[in-house]
Amino acid sequence: MYLTIYDFSGFFQSINDWLISTFSEPLASIIGYTLIGVSAIAFIAFLGLSLVYAERKVAAWFQLRIGPNRVGFQGVMQTVADITKLIMKEPLTAGSSDKFLYNLAPFIMMLAPFIVISALPFAKGIQVMDLNVGVLFVTAVSSIGVLGILLAGWSSNNKYSLIGAMRSGAQIVSYELSAGLSIMVIIVFSGSLQFGDIIESQANGWWIFKGHIPVWIAFIIFLIAGTAETNRGPFDLAEAESELTAGFHTEYSGIKFAFFFLAEYVNLFIIVTIAATLFLGGWMPLHIGEWEAFNSIADMIPSVIWFIGKVTFLILLLMWFRWTFPRLRIDQILTLEWKYLLPISLVNLVFAAFITLMGWHF
Repeated sequence: MYLTIYDFSGFFQSINDWLISTFSEPLASIIGYTLIGVSAIAFIAFLGLSLVYAERKVAAWFQLRIGPNRVGFQGVMQTVADITKLIMKEPLTAGSSDKFLYNLAPFIMMLAPFIVISALPFAKGIQVMDLNVGVLFVTAVSSIGVLGILLAGWSSNNKYSLIGAMRSGAQIVSYELSAGLSIMVIIVFSGSLQFGDIIESQANGWWIFKGHIPVWIAFIIFLIAGTAETNRGPFDLAEAESELTAGFHTEYSGIKFAFFFLAEYVNLFIIVTIAATLFLGGWMPLHIGEWEAFNSIADMIPSVIWFIGKVTFLILLLMWFRWTFPRLRIDQILTLEWKYLLPISLVNLVFAAFITLMGWHF
C-alpha cells in the first residue's frame, strides 16, 4: 500500500480546522478561498516564468546555442525581466477594434486554465476539488479558451488576426475530438470519470503498461492532439510569423499580450498533467506486480516527486517535438486529424471496449 507519510490531506485539513476554530464560518470560508486563489495565481505565474525559461534553454540546446545567460545566474532572471517589461509597456488598442471584446479576450484565455487547474491532482492530498466527473469537467472547461482566440481575432479588426483566429479555431475544435476519444480509452479501462479513482486504479501498474496496445495508441494520439490544441509547433500555423505576423494576437501589446503568451504555457502544463494522470499514474509510484521490494522502494519517493518527474519528462518531450519538426500547412494539419487520427481513435476506442469486456487487460 502507498505510504501515508506522503499524504498531504491531513496538513490541509489541519489548516481548515484552524481557520474554522479561529474565525466565524463565513469568514473562514472567505479566507480559505482567498488563500487558494492567491496560491493558484502564484503557481501559474511561477509556471509561466519557468516554462518560458526552459523552452529557451531547450531550443538553444537543439540549435547548438547557449540561450539566456546574462540576466541572473545562467539567465534565470531573463523571463522575469521580460514580464516586467511587458507589464510596464503602454497597452495600445487599435482605433477600429471592438473595445469591449478586444479587452475581454485575454481574460477569457486565462480563465479556462485557472478553472481547470483546480480539478487537477498534483500529489496525494494536493487537489482543490476531486469531482466525480472531473475528466468531463476538465475537457469541457478547457474548451472555453478557443472563444478567447476567436474573440481576439475578430475584435482586432485586422485581417491577419482574423485569419489566425479562424485557423486556430478550426484546428483546436478538430483536434479536441481525437483528444477526447483518447481520454475515453482510459475511462473505459478504469470505469470512472473521477481523477482520484483513475489514479487509484493504477496502484498495481500504470495504464500505459497494463492497458496493452489501445492505451499506447491513445497516449500517442493524445500527445499529438494536445500539441495541436495548444497551437505549438509543428501545429503553430495560426501564429505563423512569416504569413500572419503574430496571428490572432497581432494587435495586442503589454500585459494583454503577456496573457496570451502565459496561457499557451499553462495549457501546455495542463495537457501534460492530464496525460501523466491518465496514462502514467499521476502521483502514483511505479508498482510492478508482486515485486514487493521494488514497490516498497518506489513508495519511499514522495508522491509530488513522482508527479513532477512525469510532468517534466512530458514537457521536455513536447518541446522536443516543437524544435524538431517543421511547421505544417493548414490543409496538412486538418488532413492529419480528419483522415487519420480521428478514424484511428474511433477504432481504438472500440478495441479498448472489447478488451475491457473480455477482461484481457492486466
